[in-house]
Amino acid sequence: MNLSYEQLVERINCWNHAYYVLDNPLVSDAEYDHAFRALLALETENPDLVSPESPSQRIGAAPIAEFKKVEHGVKMLSLANAFSLEETTDFFEKAARELDVDLASLALFSEPKLDGLAITIHYHHGLFSYAATRGDGAVGEDVTHNIKTIKSVPLKLNTDTPPEKLEVRGEVFMPKAAFARLNQLAKQQNSKVFVNPRNAAAGTVRQMNPQIAAKRDLQFIPYSVGEYQGEREFTRHSEMIDYLISLGFRRNPHCYAFLGSFEAFAENYQRMESLRDSLPMEIDGIVYKIDDLATQAALGFIARSPKWAVARKFPAQQAITQLLGVDFQVGRTGVLTPVARLEPVFVAGVTVSNATLHNMDEINRLGLCIGDSVDIQRAGDVIPKVAKVAEQGEDRQPIVMPTRCPVCDSPVIRIEGQAAFRCTGGLICAAQGAERIEHYASRNCMNIVNLGTKLIELLYSKGIIHTIADIYKLKLDDIASLDGLGEKSAQNVLDSIEASKATKLRTFLAALGIPEVGEGGSKNVAQYFKNLPAIQAASFEDLMQVPDVGPVTAKSIVDFFQDARNQAIVADIINAGVNWVDEQHEPTQAQSLAGQTWVLTGTMSMPRHEAKALLESLGAKVSGSVSKKTDCVVAGAEAGSKLAKAEELGVRVIDEATFLAELNG
Repeated sequence: MNLSYEQLVERINCWNHAYYVLDNPLVSDAEYDHAFRALLALETENPDLVSPESPSQRIGAAPIAEFKKVEHGVKMLSLANAFSLEETTDFFEKAARELDVDLASLALFSEPKLDGLAITIHYHHGLFSYAATRGDGAVGEDVTHNIKTIKSVPLKLNTDTPPEKLEVRGEVFMPKAAFARLNQLAKQQNSKVFVNPRNAAAGTVRQMNPQIAAKRDLQFIPYSVGEYQGEREFTRHSEMIDYLISLGFRRNPHCYAFLGSFEAFAENYQRMESLRDSLPMEIDGIVYKIDDLATQAALGFIARSPKWAVARKFPAQQAITQLLGVDFQVGRTGVLTPVARLEPVFVAGVTVSNATLHNMDEINRLGLCIGDSVDIQRAGDVIPKVAKVAEQGEDRQPIVMPTRCPVCDSPVIRIEGQAAFRCTGGLICAAQGAERIEHYASRNCMNIVNLGTKLIELLYSKGIIHTIADIYKLKLDDIASLDGLGEKSAQNVLDSIEASKATKLRTFLAALGIPEVGEGGSKNVAQYFKNLPAIQAASFEDLMQVPDVGPVTAKSIVDFFQDARNQAIVADIINAGVNWVDEQHEPTQAQSLAGQTWVLTGTMSMPRHEAKALLESLGAKVSGSVSKKTDCVVAGAEAGSKLAKAEELGVRVIDEATFLAELNG
């Protein structure tokens, strides 16, 4: 390769810029390595040739003993944060009022907020001089030795007319792929893994040895200019960013210019949120800036942040914390759910101290033990969950499902063919008590109108009721003595309880809350056996003869009625006067819709369960999805995908008024 030293330096720097900044490799790895070895050979033979912009200088520094303090000529201030569309709009409306202009007239510039470390890089006459961290905004630490190793940072600005002084401010970050490689290597070497890319970048920048930093694939993207002495003049922030790109820096992808408005902010946020997971780097929000530099100067600063820029933060979607223990919660049906007890951590806008572990199969899949550091994920209003083990604890303790219910001490069994474990305490388990009573009294079950959730919880907490049978033992004084209730309200509750006693067998079965037995199963069992004694005496084999009843449901019914405690509660309810007409004596309606499949969608004025019951009483099957076999779709207000599917398939669609008119006819 017959090139001079200066030509070789220029060529390798050009290749580096194409590869690390433009993502456009110009030569093969072999050709690059050959040229780089030739450069090193020249510098070894002629030390006086070595120039500051030589690519060899990126990793040539020796480890430092300590970080020197650097005072910033222009303070590196932080940004104010906004956490909603309204807060973002309010920020710029306040700026518009101060400027005496309309918000819609403000030209704004948005850029992804990179989740990294703020760094300032100083150039004198176009050559890299030094780099520092933000620190407290006034004084940072000299990290020149590590920033010089970042290949997307030019050691010499790409211009023939460099400014006398240029301070470039930006974000050092670790791309997702580099972070994954770094942690994979750490695991192979049994060393500590990093929590996230930001921590990895920050830890790398603060390494004493630049050779370590050189191996970790850090990137730098500029976001502003600090000190500047040069001939070029700027009127807009976006123009200044374009200038930095022309000097050889990497551009922040997905930057946008727009006029300020509520709709524009919403559209911009939605666009970036949809792109977030596909970006090669982590971002934790969007920075919005007024683009006009004169307007920025007119607004100025308050405290530690500018009045012309704000960062709308994304909710943190994950965090690392320690698993302190596991509690087992007992639900209404008796299923035990493991819940992680965590060292409190702030994630997705809230402090999380508990997270679901779903079941023991999930715990085994994660390889989770008490004492481990875990990755917690949460998005929006979704219940936090443990996504993975981030780091195994030193004194790990296995997680074991209890063999007896932590509340009522009844045996815990695993449901055959399922991941769930269940307490066998049935109606007597206190953990299930209030929820079972709420279920029993609910609209779709016994429909005890004036016995709502809050009243049930109050009665239960005071020990006035313990089981569903206790509902029928309530007296006027039991209710009237409660805060906020008088005799009239109490009498209304008692009247509702009395009215609920006349019901249907299928409704009563569903109200008992037998595991795996919902409305459909209760109806099938009631119609097959006709009366309660027959159901109580039915064997597993008998129940398997019922249409649409499988082995899990059959076993659940047998287990429920074989428990003497459940039998006693059912007997108390019957003795209290709850009654129904046996299924074979119920009046029958003409099955005008027999064999038809109907679908209900959208918002209707009548409760969905009532519409469903009405259709079923006429022999129709009510489905949750639309297919070619669907006979009719009843579309209420705001009907969505089901309506679209029906129209696509040519299925008959009617509104609620037509539906009611046809049934009445």
